[in-house]
Amino acid sequence: MATSSSPRWEHAVVTGGAGFVGSHLCATLLDEGVAVTCVDDFSTGRRENISALLDRPEFTLLEANVSEPFHIDRPADLVLHFASPASPADYLRLPLHTLEVGSLGTRNALAVAHRSGARFVLASTSEVYGDPQEHPQNERYWGNVNPVGPRSVYDEAKRFGEALTTAEASAHGTDTAIVRLFNTYGPRMRGYDGRAVPTFIRQALAGEPLTVTGDGRQTRSLCYVDDTVRGILATAAHTMRGPVNLGNPAEITMLDLARWIVELTDSRSEIRFIERPTDDPAVRCPDITLARDKLQWEPTVQAEEGLRRTIAWFRGQGATESPATRLPR
Repeated sequence: MATSSSPRWEHAVVTGGAGFVGSHLCATLLDEGVAVTCVDDFSTGRRENISALLDRPEFTLLEANVSEPFHIDRPADLVLHFASPASPADYLRLPLHTLEVGSLGTRNALAVAHRSGARFVLASTSEVYGDPQEHPQNERYWGNVNPVGPRSVYDEAKRFGEALTTAEASAHGTDTAIVRLFNTYGPRMRGYDGRAVPTFIRQALAGEPLTVTGDGRQTRSLCYVDDTVRGILATAAHTMRGPVNLGNPAEITMLDLARWIVELTDSRSEIRFIERPTDDPAVRCPDITLARDKLQWEPTVQAEEGLRRTIAWFRGQGATESPATRLPR
């Protein structure tokens, strides 16, 4: 997928580049003529996500834990910091690693950007809003986050990363930006990562009951990965610091999503209600006024089309994942 603008960068560093969103960023940048260094320790990323890129001459893989200082062999003019466990299944089994990547990892990625004079973009999340008391959420809302709950390792790591990025820009003049991503979905998600879309698709294709938490009335706003990548690169190409929300303002309940996926997969699966996780947000919906006004960005892939593409991917290579291939502790 290419963006509408011609490349303005020569070399981009993508931390977490073998992850779901990171791998799409790597591929898009390469398609636009940008050399890419992917930095990943494969704690949650997968080699198969970047297997098609390994033979491309402008692609470099650096296997490293960004929580430790890392060195890039050539100057970069863009650093995209996307390294972090991002799903509940991942950050609950890797709590300390999640906190380290959000703090030490962010600091090390900022150091790479500062040394090169590069534009730096931090991947933050709608989770900084917690279980919001303001709806929809705009960038001026400070959030409602439990700092000691089970989700805190991810929520607070991202909140600290935002604070560190802001301090770096103020103290050292580093050119930084922050994007807050809302519920991105699409090909290359892992069926066992605990997020709703891949979980429901995997269960529907296997003929298993779709496990909806609580009563299913909690909402999410789903943004297809191509739209998310386009918004990230639009932010990178702009001068704004953010934070800026990138997501789809169309809400859907988890029960309706489960029923829709059953229909789109022609599955005979039933719906099964299970216990709702602690601190699970009741609503999630971005106010994207800032992105529309400053970046001229908004989602263009309709939910049905995005879900059909994702289901098609899972029917192919995505369906090969099994519980035995879940990432280790």
